[in-house]
Amino acid sequence: MSANPAKATIAKLTKQGTPEKAMDVFFNPKELTISKQNSWKQNNTPKENVPSGEFTGGGAESLKVQLFFDTYTEKGQDDVRVKYTSKITRLMQIDPDSVDKSTGKGRPPTVRFQWGNLIFDGVISNVSEKLTFFLPADGKPVRAVIDLTLTQVRDEKSHKKQNPTSGGVGGERVWVVRQGDTLPWIAYHEYDDPTAWRRIADANGLTEVRDLRPGTSLVIPNA
Repeated sequence: MSANPAKATIAKLTKQGTPEKAMDVFFNPKELTISKQNSWKQNNTPKENVPSGEFTGGGAESLKVQLFFDTYTEKGQDDVRVKYTSKITRLMQIDPDSVDKSTGKGRPPTVRFQWGNLIFDGVISNVSEKLTFFLPADGKPVRAVIDLTLTQVRDEKSHKKQNPTSGGVGGERVWVVRQGDTLPWIAYHEYDDPTAWRRIADANGLTEVRDLRPGTSLVIPNA
């Protein structure tokens, strides 16, 4: 018997970069689109057929995904917006925890989209909700499609070592497991390679690799 497929999740991140209670999507997406665009300045010259390009900076990565939600088949047939989609659209509102007391300025939260080994942290830059089915008795919406775009807000390499504590043996590092951490996620931050999780598992003698307990200290072997 095959295992149930992993559910894609969306979660708000705290200031420390850890996910709060994650929300499961109703159906896993059929596809994901990840894109990145760099900026180049074209330096024209009358002596050349093709202008030379000057790199002026890297653009942010973006992830686009379409999500489906349905309460028609559920007991009670709740309003799909109340039960599911409003939890996503609210992530575009200013996060009260981000408001600076001296200036009053704030920003929407950083969120994490995770599906198996794929983890993408960013802000929701665009969300479009289409209600596709309504109960005939009262017009309550029970099916919806959300087109979601997440935009990267910081370079992963610039903060990849913030979570582990220092003081490993022989130059090794120690990672203190927090809620929502997985071995592929830790490997991604430490080695830029989520498939390197087995190196961490072997170094710590882990057999139940899917059940990491918050507060556990893991030795991170040198790359």
